[in-house]
Parts: sequence; structure tokens; C-alpha cells
Amino acid sequence: MKIKNLLSVVFAVAISASSFAQSNLLNSKTPDEIGKKTPAQLISDNDKPLPYGYVHDRDVLMGKTIWEFVDVDERINFPLYYPIDTNFVGKERRSLFDVLVNNIKKGKITEVYADDYFNTKKTFKDMESSFTYIDTIPAGIDEYNNFIEEYKSGAKVLDPQFINKKELDASYISGYKIKGYWYFDKRQGELKYRLLALCPVTPEAKEAGNDNADVIDLFWVYFPAVRDILHEAKAFNDKNSAMPITFDHLLNSRRFNGEIYKEENVYGDREIQQYMKDNSQMQLLEAERIKEKIRSFESDMWNY
Repeated sequence: MKIKNLLSVVFAVAISASSFAQSNLLNSKTPDEIGKKTPAQLISDNDKPLPYGYVHDRDVLMGKTIWEFVDVDERINFPLYYPIDTNFVGKERRSLFDVLVNNIKKGKITEVYADDYFNTKKTFKDMESSFTYIDTIPAGIDEYNNFIEEYKSGAKVLDPQFINKKELDASYISGYKIKGYWYFDKRQGELKYRLLALCPVTPEAKEAGNDNADVIDLFWVYFPAVRDILHEAKAFNDKNSAMPITFDHLLNSRRFNGEIYKEENVYGDREIQQYMKDNSQMQLLEAERIKEKIRSFESDMWNY
């Protein structure tokens, strides 16, 4: 019975993914017809992400909250990073950063927070200074001082060439922090994972392009609240471009590589780097120890 259910899920995902490829590509007579879907295709595309099953608190035998950092410089994580060009001709493809930011701007994503414990909500207006930086270059300051009365009266307007404007975009992303929950479901008899939140890690717009700039947690998004939006957004499938994968499926199936940087603990959920200071190798070993501790719990359930 379980095998039949699993095959049904896989088949549903395959059918859904196949509808995300460039529609009418092989049947179009002109480039304008590429991407146009028939009414039947539009109906079949009107699906939802696979719902999470209900988990009763008493069914959770063991649980552990884990924070990981997903480095977009790693090849396996490229689907989360590219394309970084917002004018990319593939209209159905955008980077995860663009999908999140554009939907926050439109008001479709509202579960945005300043921290990973979801204590303080944020709006795009609250974060605007992090996304856009506008300043007058030294030559512009000299220009203004030389004709200060004209500028004050409004007779002259500072030329845009004297304005330095930086926009934060997907190309400046260093990676993503994700918060997830590993738990052992005693009813199903297996170890499971549920993604709770994700956060783009990037420098502020003022420091964009500076390789030595400090990075910040831009915002935290509560993942279950944005699944519908991420289900509509597609990531590139390197093995089969005819079947793109949605960001919701990519993240839920953990098709990425992340390094653990924190686990919930008695010390106020301190990070690994706080007690393994100035030693990157020991930090990686500690991350592996935490990962192995979680794995071992499931195997220990079957040892008597």
C-alpha cells in the first residue's frame, strides 16, 4: 500500500513538473506562440503543492531544531542562485531571491520577520534601505557647493551622473540560512524533516560589490506560508530541462547542500562558532557530529 501511494505521489509530481516546461515549443510556428498554453494546459497547471500530513505532538518521539547555511557558490546549490539577470529571456525562470523579493513587494508574502524566532514582523518599507542605497559622489557635492543658491531655490537640479545608486539584486547573494526541524515519527517509524524558515544572506546595498563587506540576515520568511508561491516558481533541472523543478519541491526534498551552524541547545541556542572559535576545521567537524547524532537516533530505534 505504501509503495502504491509513493508511486502516486511521484507520478503526480512528474505530471505537474512536465507542465512547467516551455509550452507549445514544438508546435509553435512563430516565436510569439512559444509559451502560450491551451485551456486544457491552464487547467492542469492549476495545482497546489503536496500538502504536509498532520503530525500529532504525541507522535513525535524525538525532535531537534537545526539551522544550516546553504552556500550558493557550491554547484549543487546553483538552482537557488541562477539566473541572476532579472531580464533573462526565460520568463518562467527566476532566482529564489527574485521570487521572494518580488512577492514581498507585491504584498503576496506577508509572513516576513526580522529574526528566526518570528518575533518581529517586517515590511518591504522597513527593509528598503537595505535594498537601495543612494548617495551623492564627491564631484556632485562640489557641484552643489559651487551653485548652492541655485540648487536651494530649485533653479537647478543635480544631474543623475552625480548620484551613486546601488540596487541589491540576486547577484550579491552569499547564500541562504534555513531553519528546519528533524523529528522521529513513531507512528510512521522513520526520521523526517520539516523546513520552517529561510533567510537570504547578503551585504546591504551600500556595500554591494565589496568582496570584504559584512553580510546580514536580510529577512526571515516562514516557509509553510509561502509554499504556494514557491510552487509556482521554477528552478532549472540540469538533468532534464523539459521537467523543471519547483522551488517548493527542491527545498522540501532537500536537493541542496547545507552546513549546520547552530542547533537548539541549553546555552540559548548558541552557534557553533561561539564555542569553536577561530577554527574552521573544528567547526565543520562539530557540524558533522551534530548531523551524525540525529542520524544515529533513527538507527538506534531498530537496535535492541
